Amino acid sequence: MDNSFFSRFTPKEPKFFPLLKQLSGILKQASEEFAESLKHDSVKERSEFNKKIKELEREGDKLAHRIQDELGTTFITPFDREDIHSLTTSLDDVIDGINSCAKRIAIYNPHPISSSGKELGVIIIECAKFIYDAMDELEAFKKNPTRLGEICVRLHDLENRGDEIYEQFMIKLFEEEKDSIEIIKIKEIMQEMEGITDAAEHVGKVLKSLIVKYA
Repeated sequence: MDNSFFSRFTPKEPKFFPLLKQLSGILKQASEEFAESLKHDSVKERSEFNKKIKELEREGDKLAHRIQDELGTTFITPFDREDIHSLTTSLDDVIDGINSCAKRIAIYNPHPISSSGKELGVIIIECAKFIYDAMDELEAFKKNPTRLGEICVRLHDLENRGDEIYEQFMIKLFEEEKDSIEIIKIKEIMQEMEGITDAAEHVGKVLKSLIVKYA
């Protein structure tokens, strides 16, 4: 345990901080590619973005597996192993969500993405940027958790905004769209995007638990 007598006098392995930062960087890049993809409507363009995002998702998986492997071989960790595992998994879940949504867009090839969808894309980028910044706070938040706490609040607020956009869009979709197949396509894609903001907020919850536990 982090607060054990032994751990207070034993150097902790710092390698997890740059690895988590690197994973959050992949998340940030995937979010940017995804938001850009929403501006393109052709089958070819959507397929190309899907391939880029899939490659980033694979990089993220490899890095997440590396972090988990390191947990099994490192004697003293900066936080409890369960906490590092949870943070790694939550970051990977956001990347997986982005990849899943990009794949659906490429396969379904819906009508051009609505302004609401593009707005959700921007929110996803903002979430990714906050998560990326949060990784810089991990080494020092025990002494000053203020910034990390602010990021958790912002992730919560962005998820709420995503919910609002999704709900308003769905009301409009069922009122105006007459093509039932298109409704199914768009509904699934928008649900996936809203789910990405949920996953990002979960990262904030994991970070908040770290503050409660260690700060």
